[in-house]
Parts: sequence; C-alpha cells; structure tokens
Amino acid sequence: MFPSYISLNGIRYTSEQILQMKADGEPLYLQQIFSFLKEWFSDSAYVRVKTSGSTGAPKEYMVEKEKMRNSALMTCRFFALDATKSALLCMSAEYIAGKMMLVRAIVSGMNLVCVEPCGNPLRDIASRIDFAAMVPMQLYNTLQHETETCALNRIGDVIVGGGAVRPSLTESLQTLRCSVWSTYGMTETLSHIALRRLNGKCASAHYTPLQGVRVTLAERGTLDIEAPLLCDGILHTNDVAALHDDGTFDILGRIDNTVCSGGIKIQLERMEEKLQQVLDFPFAATSVPDEKFGEALVLLVATDTPDSALLPAIRKALPKFWLPKHIVHCAEIPLTPTAKPDRKAIRKMAERNL
Repeated sequence: MFPSYISLNGIRYTSEQILQMKADGEPLYLQQIFSFLKEWFSDSAYVRVKTSGSTGAPKEYMVEKEKMRNSALMTCRFFALDATKSALLCMSAEYIAGKMMLVRAIVSGMNLVCVEPCGNPLRDIASRIDFAAMVPMQLYNTLQHETETCALNRIGDVIVGGGAVRPSLTESLQTLRCSVWSTYGMTETLSHIALRRLNGKCASAHYTPLQGVRVTLAERGTLDIEAPLLCDGILHTNDVAALHDDGTFDILGRIDNTVCSGGIKIQLERMEEKLQQVLDFPFAATSVPDEKFGEALVLLVATDTPDSALLPAIRKALPKFWLPKHIVHCAEIPLTPTAKPDRKAIRKMAERNL
C-alpha cells in the first residue's frame, strides 16, 4: 500500500487536500505540480505523460500509475531514499522527469523541496537536500558560483539527464564531494533505466542497467530494452549502442542522426562530442542533401568568430572524413522545450541558409 499523501516544502498534503485544492493563483510551476498530483490521486489507474519532442513533435499518451510506482521504487531502492530524506524538484512537472520526482516523493515518503525551474536551482536553497535531478545546463550554471557549488556539495546524489554531459563539465565534477550520475532513459521507460557514475572512485565510462532491466542489441545495432515492470514487451529504441560483456553499455547516438556522406557513416552525436573539446560556444551538427556526397555535413555555430579562425580547431578535433562541408552562423541553436537539440529545426535552418 502506497502513501496517500506527499510532503512538499515541509508541508504534508493528503490526497483529499490535493483533490480539493485550487491552485489558480499560484505560480505556473506550482500549478503544474498540483495538476499532476490531482491526476495521481484520482481514481483513474492512468495519468497523461508527454514526450519531450527531441525526436519529433511532442506526443501525449496514457501511462499506468503502477508502472510509474515501479520506476520510482527502482530509483528509491538504488539511492536508499526514504522518509528521512529530502529531494529537490527543479524541473517542470509537465514532463516525465518532473513527474517521476513527485512519484518518488510519494512512494518513499521523503520531503520534496520544490523550486521554480530555472538555470540556477540552488541559488536560494537553504534546506537540506539528499537527492536532486538536473539537466546539464543547470549543473553547469551551478558550478559557476561558489555558494551554489557549496550547496551542491551538500547533496548526497545528483542525477543528470535530458542532454549530453560535455567532457569539460564531467572534468569539473571531479572535485565535488557529492555523487553525480548520468542517466539513460526516455519517456517510454518512465525516466531512467540505467545509470553511469560521473565522478569519484566509482566513476565509469559505461551505463549499468537498474535491477530488473535487461538490454540487448537489435540487428541494426540499436538498443532493445526489456523492463517488464515498466513497459509491456520489448522496447525497440532508435539509440545506437555498444554492449559489453559485463552487461554495461554505451550510447553512441540515434540511428536517425547517422549521416552517410560519401559512403562514410558518421554519427552526429560523436562528431559533436569531439568538437565539444575545442569549441566553447553553442553548436550543432546536421546534414543537407548533396549531389556529390549524398549528404553533406553542416556545422551550425552560434558565434561571430569567422570560419578562418574556427577551422584549425575543427580540423584538429575531427577525422578527415568527418569535417563539415559547410559552416552556418546563427544567433542561437534551436532547442526543444526540454533544452535538447531540436534536430528537425536545426536541419531546416541549415537548408535555409545554404
């Protein structure tokens, strides 16, 4: 039997109070929190979830509450989260990451400190936090301020998802006392199904599936996920992966982000990963149709630096056949509502400017 209450910012709300609550005058982020909680404590066995839109238009569908409970329990058991602990919600409750933080608080009984989603979630945090979930941008911003870094160091475990963690950010994490974990998962798996420690003595280059999760490779080289407590049947992803004998795995990129240029297959995410080591401004890789090469690689850059100054660093970072055929300058890189690269918009921008 799961609790019929939740503790938010030190206040305990029963399911009856949640269902009767009118949050119209509250800030939008609190309205979204209480809207989800009303769904959760309703008599329905399902709640609505929405995909992030990183691989297409956002989609909305119904998910069994029981499966969300199972996901929450897997995380709570791994991180030993219980009623003596406190967690931070600094992401929108409109999406699965925020919703699952609320469900974890319900099933564990821990207090959930809720702040408005922003780039600096620890700026005004004075209370004790044992567990937090952030996106890479929030983690990066936090490390730019000494007081916020001190607050981060007081947290036990921080999970990071919703985007790639740059090598430079990973390097910055090595001096932290808190444990930072990269997550792998998606809306369809109800948040993460695998974790990778980014810092400390237990840091790893590979993801380890949570207990009850099995991963295999499909013929096309993409990851298949078998997690009966979370999803029905085998989930066939579009994530190109490499499996290791010990059961761990690496994500190389999405199969729809594989470009074949002049007969050479290039994974856009791997190209971007290499460029992150030499470029310190926002950028994204994409491709456009090309009569000679089939597809021509394009690099979008949000900088005024001329191509002549960029090319030496780009040539140093990339293999010869991975070099972009075109560089497009733009004011900003298109992102989804969850701050992931909007691949369709990026490609359209490249096509418009060439």
